[in-house]
Amino acid sequence: MKVIVLGRNGQLGQCLSEQLLAPQAPPGIEVQLFSRDECDLTNFQQVRRTFAQHKPDVVINAAAYTAVDKAESEPAIADMLNHQAVKNLAGVCGEFDSVLVHISTDYVFDGASDAPYVESAETGPQSVYGKTKMLGERAICKSGCKHLIIRSAWIFSEHGANFLKTMLRLGRERNHVSVVNDQLGTPTYAQDLANAIIKTLPRIARNECPWGIYHYAGGTVISWYEFAHEIFAAATTRDMQTPQEISALSTAEYPTAAPRPACSALSTTLFSQTFGVQASDWHKGIQTTLAKISDQQADQ
Repeated sequence: MKVIVLGRNGQLGQCLSEQLLAPQAPPGIEVQLFSRDECDLTNFQQVRRTFAQHKPDVVINAAAYTAVDKAESEPAIADMLNHQAVKNLAGVCGEFDSVLVHISTDYVFDGASDAPYVESAETGPQSVYGKTKMLGERAICKSGCKHLIIRSAWIFSEHGANFLKTMLRLGRERNHVSVVNDQLGTPTYAQDLANAIIKTLPRIARNECPWGIYHYAGGTVISWYEFAHEIFAAATTRDMQTPQEISALSTAEYPTAAPRPACSALSTTLFSQTFGVQASDWHKGIQTTLAKISDQQADQ
């Protein structure tokens, strides 16, 4: 099986690279990894040339415009990468009979639900970012290509920029940190998400994969404030610097350019039943991430 990963330098892309190139990776997989410089999704001709050269069986699209607030002032740029480029990618996948595994987001929902969203729930994005990701999903479904759209949420890891790393930085810089307490979600360790994606490959190889939309995220619903508490508690056990005080803010007290859903928790039940992979253990993910960050700092 020939697998292409797009967005290799992103948070998820780096986790996919590590696992797909590891000795314990599933056998029989030939992997090609591309950064944006090597395969720019917005360069439609370059994308088609890449397919023609490598003839992939599966394409994992981990590339996206993810600057949620910046997207409000750059809607055309966000739409190009999250929607138009994805539409083109799906078309090329259909042309070459390649399976598209595309990563989407909890922000396609309006956040009004009082329970974790299931895949069949109606979308209603409130931000430009969420709308462009929703349009990308729709373009894939309309294209007719074989696909898995995997929505995830609140992704963190030892790689890239994410909430956990922001909290650690603020903990070093400030004695007091304020965090929003009325937005709920399901944190997801990016290594768990990468593993979940890889676990779909054997089913795809056997042509036994039910195509469609799936959710993969953490199994516990918490607020950003509670998530920060968990991060700092774990950091304290590793003698990392943490703030002396953490206070809760309301969304109204912390305005942002892009509106956030009040509750964007995702249910992983369908994915678990279909592929035999449990929801992300973000508690363990925090510990693993902090251990890796500590090791990186020790090596510097």
